Amino acid sequence: MSDRLRVINLGLPKSGTTTLGHALKVSGLRTADYRIRPHQTDDAALHRQFVGHLMYQGYFHTGDPLAHMDDFDCFTEINVLRGDLSLWPQMDFGLIAAIRAHHPGARFLASWRDPRAMSDSMLRWSNLGTERLPEGQIPGLPAGFGVTTAERIRWIEAHYAHLDAIFEGDPAYLRFDIADTRAAELIGAHLGHPLTWWGRRNADKHKQTESA
Repeated sequence: MSDRLRVINLGLPKSGTTTLGHALKVSGLRTADYRIRPHQTDDAALHRQFVGHLMYQGYFHTGDPLAHMDDFDCFTEINVLRGDLSLWPQMDFGLIAAIRAHHPGARFLASWRDPRAMSDSMLRWSNLGTERLPEGQIPGLPAGFGVTTAERIRWIEAHYAHLDAIFEGDPAYLRFDIADTRAAELIGAHLGHPLTWWGRRNADKHKQTESA
């Protein structure tokens, strides 16, 4: 077990994960966001690996989801939805419990924004809302669902309610609103590590349309 600070964000895509990742990185914490880039580590075995896949490798092979990523302090987008690969560690109670058991110093975040705004952002981001979510096999959102705004919002709300229930009363957990003007202050206090930047990264670029 380790008391080292490790930061695991359990928020969904388009909840501000890129902003959070940048804030942690420029504040001096080694941060992996979605995928390991070659310049981030000398360990060639990790290059271009998905964070979520490495978590499951560690979980099933050693019991510790962070076993293969000792080079990193923070993990800000941990899900993968690409082709046939659909991995959602933030929805896996067993994996979350394993991190808590192996890393007592870990701090958990849940980046959050208004569910309708999050749903709309998912829709506008490339084919995430129009194809990948409805066609994927995702915990709480089986293939064929997630086409409409109402379905995505129900899934989003249920995910955060599940996290709140898992971590009820646990000071190691913070759900924060990405739009809160005090977000950086709240996160820094939660981690015991002040953030030196807060802003907006990865704004929506691709627009789609749908009927609710």
